[in-house]
Amino acid sequence: MAEAQAGIFVEGTLSHFFLEYQLIEGVTEAQLRSALARAIALPVSAELNCVWAFGADCWRRLAPAGVPEALKSFSPIGEGRRIAPATQHSILLWVHGNNHSANFDAAMAATAALAAVATLSLEKIGFLYKDSRDLSGFIDGTENPKGRGQQQVALIPDGELGAGGSFVMSQQWIHNLAGFHALSQPQQEAVIGRTKPDSIELDDERMPENSHVSRSDVKINGEAQKLYRRSVPYGGVQQHGLYFLAFSRDIQRFDRILASMFGCSGDGIHDRLTDFSTPVSGSYWFAPSRAELSAIGPL
Repeated sequence: MAEAQAGIFVEGTLSHFFLEYQLIEGVTEAQLRSALARAIALPVSAELNCVWAFGADCWRRLAPAGVPEALKSFSPIGEGRRIAPATQHSILLWVHGNNHSANFDAAMAATAALAAVATLSLEKIGFLYKDSRDLSGFIDGTENPKGRGQQQVALIPDGELGAGGSFVMSQQWIHNLAGFHALSQPQQEAVIGRTKPDSIELDDERMPENSHVSRSDVKINGEAQKLYRRSVPYGGVQQHGLYFLAFSRDIQRFDRILASMFGCSGDGIHDRLTDFSTPVSGSYWFAPSRAELSAIGPL
């Protein structure tokens, strides 16, 4: 059985660095592999988790024979003022753990190692907020699979190209907390589709068809389009939001959920959450297995 990058499944960490890099034009495959090998091989402590993922174009350069057929770049979705934009980058590094200093040092070292081949295009520093809540005050990831179900949802199964790897989606969302918190608690719960204190899903009679739960709980032929979400809040007083990060064995699940959220699934209904939070980035990635990653540089 192909082994995944372990950091994907380490939960509850306090400090997170999300780093998205763009390859410099004209970089050769040899230069790219050499710089990545140095970055991946940087010494890290046992309490530090590093997850590497790559955009479709970058991974085709690194492993042309190991690209899952479905892997693609992110495309914008939506219409009018509700659009999930595409800002596809080349390399994603997610560093997380409980020692913020160690995370900072690792992020700095990796960026220095990649400097000759890639520029840092997006950096978000995330943190655990209260008991795994979004800044809205609602618990995030309530429906995440547990135990072995995490691997079953997140990882490409054995026998398929890219086995042990995962399709990944990342989005930076900017929250309008003033607008959201101006709502009463029952109104907030109608937006989300869950109770605020204990994250219990609203019953059918109280669940609006445009709630976040209604629009993100997509089923195809009766099969729930489950994801393994690893999102955390980021930011400070002036700007803050959620860095959405999710893993899946099937990249089409991302497409289907986004279509439902942004009014493109045939019924014209959009997710009410998009009235209070705006995505400003969007990328698809492939997080290879440990073996595929180690072919670039030792773990």
